[in-house]
Amino acid sequence: MHKTALACLGAFAFSGAAMADAQIILGDAQRVARLFAFPNNCHVICYRDWSLEQTVEHYLTQSVRRDGYATAKVQVSRANEQVRASISEVPADYALPLQRLLDNGELAYQGAMQLNKDGKWSYDWYLFLPLGMALHNRRSIELLHFPPDYSLTQAQDYLRSNTTDRWAELLTYNGVDASQTPAYQTIIDIAPIAAPASAGDALTGTYGYFKDYQLRMVKDMTLQSAEQALPMVAFGAPVRSWVQQQYGPQVEVLGLVSISPQAGMQVPVLGANHPSAIWYAANKDSHGGDQDAADAAGLKMMGQDLTAACWQAGMGRNPAANPNMTLQACSNKWQVTQKKQTCELFFRSVRKYTPEQAAAKCNSGPVNRTLRDLRKPIEAAPKAL
Repeated sequence: MHKTALACLGAFAFSGAAMADAQIILGDAQRVARLFAFPNNCHVICYRDWSLEQTVEHYLTQSVRRDGYATAKVQVSRANEQVRASISEVPADYALPLQRLLDNGELAYQGAMQLNKDGKWSYDWYLFLPLGMALHNRRSIELLHFPPDYSLTQAQDYLRSNTTDRWAELLTYNGVDASQTPAYQTIIDIAPIAAPASAGDALTGTYGYFKDYQLRMVKDMTLQSAEQALPMVAFGAPVRSWVQQQYGPQVEVLGLVSISPQAGMQVPVLGANHPSAIWYAANKDSHGGDQDAADAAGLKMMGQDLTAACWQAGMGRNPAANPNMTLQACSNKWQVTQKKQTCELFFRSVRKYTPEQAAAKCNSGPVNRTLRDLRKPIEAAPKAL
């Protein structure tokens, strides 16, 4: 499991940035409470009995750590009915991306209120913005469906989920240090709703309520600077379909397209499986109880996932790199020249084999037949994630 909450990412701090104390007026208590999902986990007994100020400090501290400002200090207070944040030892303009996030959050709140007025809001949903993300030194953007409820109610960490943990692991297989994966995992969810993991189908009808929020977030978050857009990975069938609906190009798994969230800026977008889809694809119950077929489907998906994570890692390190050449190199690596390693990583991370067991399995007959061509399409998609 990767350590996300307070990972030290000093290598990402811009060496030339002027450091200062950022003073940020977040708004009145009512606004801050709704944008920071406060109280995060209270019914009668609070799992964490934090005040509003403590909750905001928690998420802002996550952000400054993930941005690489290891010595920055966050203090939140109230004065004249306004909630204020003071953040030391960060760039002078650090308040700007945070203010944009919260302003965009107002659009999400308006969408959620209308959703509720129309009788489509569920009692076990929570409005949850992508709090605690890297705000200033992002490396890449991950476009996902919705955050699981326990990321809010239990972890109070947007990056603490089985989905994000697995993808962070794939990034480390592609040369990203485990302490640095949060900078690559700045997430935009097309449904900013923390919900049970089984709620995917129910959320399908909510997307239109958040269109203004979605488009503004993609525009703001993919632009790290005026000169260079950040790469984005679109995870899962609902998200890839959303990209096509909003921007035009069809996005397949390992399909590379370019979108223009604003005039004059092109953002490279790679289609990928949902990080959790492999658990369905590799389940023998999805293949009539045939374990060999389940292993074959899992291996092919593992090759696709490693390829996508490789592209994200490469483009995140160098956004000016050629997206097509980077994808070609990554595909060749994980699906051709190093497919035995792909196989072993699948059996170790998904099947939980020991390294010795994985190596032996990857030398067996049925697996070797699958490895002959990992680029063949997966025959059965057990579930659209």
